Amino acid sequence: MSKSLHFFKTRLGGALKQLPYLRKTLALVWAASRRLTCAWAMLLVVQGLLPVATVYLTRFLVNYLVAAIRAGGTWQATRPALVVVALLASAMLLAEILTGVIGWIRTAQSELVQDHITSLIHKKSVAADLAFYETPDFYDQLHRARAQAGHRPIALLENLGTLLQNGVTLIGMAAVLLPYGFWLPMILMVSTLPAFCSVLYFAVRHHQWYLKNTADERRISYYDWLLTDGETAVELRLFGIGNHFVRACQALRQRLRGERMELSRAQTVFEFGAGAIALGFTGCALAWMGWRALRGLATLGDLALFYQAFNQGQILMRSLLANAGQIYANVLFLGNLFAFLELQPKVVDPPHPMPAPSFLKYGICFEHVNFQYPGSERMALQDFSLAIPAGQIAAIVGPNGAGKSTLIKLLCRFYDPDQGRIKVDDTNLREFRVDDLRRRISVLFQVPVHYNATVRENIGLGDLWAVQRYGEIEAAACAAGAEEFIAGLPKGYENMLGRWIQSGAELSVGEWQKIALARAFLRSAPILLLDEPTSAMDSWAEADWLERFRQLAAGRTVVIITHRLTTAMHADIIHVMGHGRIAESGTHSRLLAKGGRYAESWGRQMEEACV
Repeated sequence: MSKSLHFFKTRLGGALKQLPYLRKTLALVWAASRRLTCAWAMLLVVQGLLPVATVYLTRFLVNYLVAAIRAGGTWQATRPALVVVALLASAMLLAEILTGVIGWIRTAQSELVQDHITSLIHKKSVAADLAFYETPDFYDQLHRARAQAGHRPIALLENLGTLLQNGVTLIGMAAVLLPYGFWLPMILMVSTLPAFCSVLYFAVRHHQWYLKNTADERRISYYDWLLTDGETAVELRLFGIGNHFVRACQALRQRLRGERMELSRAQTVFEFGAGAIALGFTGCALAWMGWRALRGLATLGDLALFYQAFNQGQILMRSLLANAGQIYANVLFLGNLFAFLELQPKVVDPPHPMPAPSFLKYGICFEHVNFQYPGSERMALQDFSLAIPAGQIAAIVGPNGAGKSTLIKLLCRFYDPDQGRIKVDDTNLREFRVDDLRRRISVLFQVPVHYNATVRENIGLGDLWAVQRYGEIEAAACAAGAEEFIAGLPKGYENMLGRWIQSGAELSVGEWQKIALARAFLRSAPILLLDEPTSAMDSWAEADWLERFRQLAAGRTVVIITHRLTTAMHADIIHVMGHGRIAESGTHSRLLAKGGRYAESWGRQMEEACV
C-alpha cells in the first residue's frame, strides 16, 4: 500500500467523523442571518443559470451570423443575430448586477456570522470552569477556536455558495452536452477526479500539521506579547534580552514557515499533474467534435456550443470538486471551534437549589477538605478544617504555597473540593446556584484587574446595579482610602484610567489596589474576602485604612489573606496555615505568647521594620 493510500486510511477515516460539524455550521449561519441566507441562495440559483443561457445564445448567434453572411448581410437576415446580441448583453448585465448584490449580501452575512460566533466563544470562555485555565490543552483549544472563528465559517459559507451556483450551472451544461453523447458528462467527471483527490489529501495534511503545531503557534503569540507589551518593556531593556526573544521567535517562525512551504510545494506538484490529466481529456473531446464538424455532422454553431459547454463544464467540475474539498477542509478545522463550544463545566447548579443567604447566621465552615489543582501533583489543602463564625473578621497568614488563596477560590466555587465539604450557614456550597452564591460574596483578589474605564465605572463594576448611584460609589472609594488621589485627577470620577485603549491616567500599584478595594466594598455582600488588601500600600496608607476597616466591615463575615502581620493583628482571630492545614489559631497576643510560627514571623517582620 502506498504512503498516500495509507495516509487516507489512517487519517481520513478519523477526520470523516467531524463531518456532522457541517450541519452545526449551517445552523450557526442560519441563526445569525436567516433572511440574508434565503436571499443569497435564491440569487445564486439565478446566477448559476445565466452561463447556461449564454452558451445556448452563443450557438444561435453563430448560426444566425453564418446565415446572414450567406444572405449577403441584408437587414432581414441580420436582425435575428442582433436580437441574440441584445439578449446576451442583457444576460451579462444581469450577471454583473447579481454579482454586486450577492457580494453585498455576503459581506453582511460575514459580519453577522462573525459577531455571532465571537459572542459564543466569549460566553463559553466566561462560563468555563477556572480549572480549564490551569491546563495547556484548554489554551490550545481556545487558540484553535479563536483562530478559526474569524474566517472558517465564512469560507465555508462561500464554498457552499460557489458549490450551489456551480452545481446549477454544471447541470445545465451537462444537459447541453447530453445530445452529443451520453458519455460526455462522465468524461467531465473522470477528468477532474485527480484534482479532487489532491484537494482532499492536502486538506487532511494541512489539518494534521495545524493540530501538531498549535502549541508552537501559541508560543509565537507569546513572544509577540513579550516583545511589544509595555508590561515587559522595562525588563527587556534592563537585562538586554529583547534580541534573545527576537531570535527565538524568528527561529520558530522559520521552522514553521519551512514546513508550510514544503506542504505547498508538494501540493503544487500534485495539482500540476491533475491539471495535465484534465487537459488531455479536453484535447481528446475537442478533437472528436472537430472530426464530426469536418464530416458535416455538426454545424459551426454546434462546434462553438460544444467548446464552450465542455470547457466551462470542465472548469465548473474542477471548481465544484475543489469546493467540495475546501468544504471538507473547513469542516475539519471547524471541528476545533465546536470542540471548544462543547466543553462542559463541572461546577454546575444543583437540580433543586437552595436560596443563598442574604446575611449569615452561623458562618463559614470547612470540613475535612482535600483539594489538588488540576495537573498538580501537590495537595493544596489536606484534611483542612476551619470554622469562621458569622460577623467575625478572620485573618489567614502563612508562607507562600500554604493554600491561603485557595480558600477564596473554593469559597467562590471556582473549584469544588476533591473531598470534604464547605458550608455557609450549615448548607453545602454545592446546594446553592453558582450565580446566587457569588452574588453573596465580594472579593479583592491578590492581582486585581486594571479596567480601562472611568474611575466611576472601575468601581461600579463591583455591583452593576449601583453604577448610577453616585453616592454609593463615592462612599466605597472613601472606604478604600481612594478619595484623595481621585480628587487630584483632572476629571475626578469621570477620568479614564489606563492607557491601553485611549489616553487615560495611569495609577500606581497602590492606587490601583485601592480602586479594586473600593470595587469590593461597593457590593453589599454578607461575605467579604480580601487577598492581600494592604500589600501595595505604604505604612501610612495601611495605618489610615486599618483605622476605618472595622467600621467598614461591620455586619459582614470577613476573611483577610495577608503576609503583613501588622494587618492580621487587627482581626478577631488569626489562623496560621502551613502545608495545606491550620497550624495554629488565636488572637495576636495569644499567638505571640505561644511562641510558635506566628511569633517567629512577627519577630522577623519587626526586625526588618527596625532596619
